[in-house]
Amino acid sequence: MTTTRRTTPFFRACAALAGVALIAGCASTPESVAPKSNGWVKDEVSDSYVFGYPLVLMDVSRAAATGSAPGQAAPNTLRHAQSLPPVGASSPPEPNLDTLVSSGWLDLGKEPVLISLPDTHGRYMDARALDMWTNVLWSTAAQPNERVNGLKAQTIAFVPAGWKGTLPARVKRIDVSTRYAWFIARIQTHGGADLNAVRRLQRGLRVAPLSAWDAHGKRAAQADAQAGAGLSGDPVATGTPASQVAALDANGFFNRLALALEDNAPVPDDQHALKILGDLGVQAGDAQLPSGSKDMAMVKAGLDDGRTRVATPPSNLLAGNGWTWVGDDAGNYGPDYALRAYAAWTSPGLPTSRDEVRARVAQDADGHALNGANRYVIHFDAKQVPPVRGFWSITAYTTDGALDGDAPVRIAFGDRNGAHRNRDGSIDVHVSADRPRGGSNWVPVPKGDFRLVLRMYAPKPQATDGSWQPPAIERQ
Repeated sequence: MTTTRRTTPFFRACAALAGVALIAGCASTPESVAPKSNGWVKDEVSDSYVFGYPLVLMDVSRAAATGSAPGQAAPNTLRHAQSLPPVGASSPPEPNLDTLVSSGWLDLGKEPVLISLPDTHGRYMDARALDMWTNVLWSTAAQPNERVNGLKAQTIAFVPAGWKGTLPARVKRIDVSTRYAWFIARIQTHGGADLNAVRRLQRGLRVAPLSAWDAHGKRAAQADAQAGAGLSGDPVATGTPASQVAALDANGFFNRLALALEDNAPVPDDQHALKILGDLGVQAGDAQLPSGSKDMAMVKAGLDDGRTRVATPPSNLLAGNGWTWVGDDAGNYGPDYALRAYAAWTSPGLPTSRDEVRARVAQDADGHALNGANRYVIHFDAKQVPPVRGFWSITAYTTDGALDGDAPVRIAFGDRNGAHRNRDGSIDVHVSADRPRGGSNWVPVPKGDFRLVLRMYAPKPQATDGSWQPPAIERQ
């Protein structure tokens, strides 16, 4: 059983080609030195792709989700999932079977936007807002006891950078450096008749700009009609934003990045990354990539390399027994651009590690791919069950993140399902395509290759500091 947790710098160390420094921070070179080779173009395109990927993905997602077309919603409007995703659902990837989700894109271009959360009367609920670089601006993780035992009514104001004004009383102010933000709220449900109770709570979520809020901190009546419905599962834009970004060529990607930078500036610590973008001819509002025949080949090679790096698990993921998951840096990545891009690619809207941990595994204890032709057992010792303040669940997906289209049932097995314990307090979770004898503690899986996702809601510190790992998947 191994644990890996180390941070590596994103940008490659400074290196000289033809006696000239490749990136900022290297020693200066006299003007008389011969021009540098165009090999630097590939490296800087690759680095810049990884740096800009989260912003481009969020911008594509926002554009696809907002508007007046079917399936879209106006900015500053919440849409509410009305039911759990059906068997075979694939959008978003790895659909959530534990909660109903409400989400919306906030536009802070003119004024603050306020969101009020209802009293959940003891039901688990979490909520968060992300800036356009996928950093978590605010979440209910700061209220661990309330979140697990039910949130109290509260109102949060998301305020644009530089705004000066007066907010209603007893409203929490959150300053946002990007024009847009993504708000997500999740309410636990047991499915079936319990969905009605969750829908009532969803109707208590309110969102409106400050100008539509009265002096008593309540949303104006005209905003009540904005509560939408229809999206199922975890909140993402209509369609497949990740596929849309992957389909962009270099000019398409960097033009999109340049335009998004106009409204969504990076933090001051990102100046080095902006310098590299400037070397490539990319700045806020404009992108002019090198266009010489040799340069174009390097641009394409750099783009391909960047795509590969975004989809490659970084070395500082937590790892144990074949499982991998993001540790304490989730939602607050700083200059760790590789981790930020990978998290955006695998888990759009990933919360902080205090909100949720998602651990994935696609191989058994012997290193073989998980396949529904086999039967497996996950054995949790009595003192090694998932460490949570909230609850935990395990769900199986196809290798592309869809629920099994041929499954007779959809189940996220976990402690809320009345997990049966052995006499010594341990738990054996059966993982198979067919229901095991007795039918308890069962995770149904696809007939072919699959992966498992362990979700831990309101996890304890052991889940993110590397001192705890999920057990290996043992083939029977």
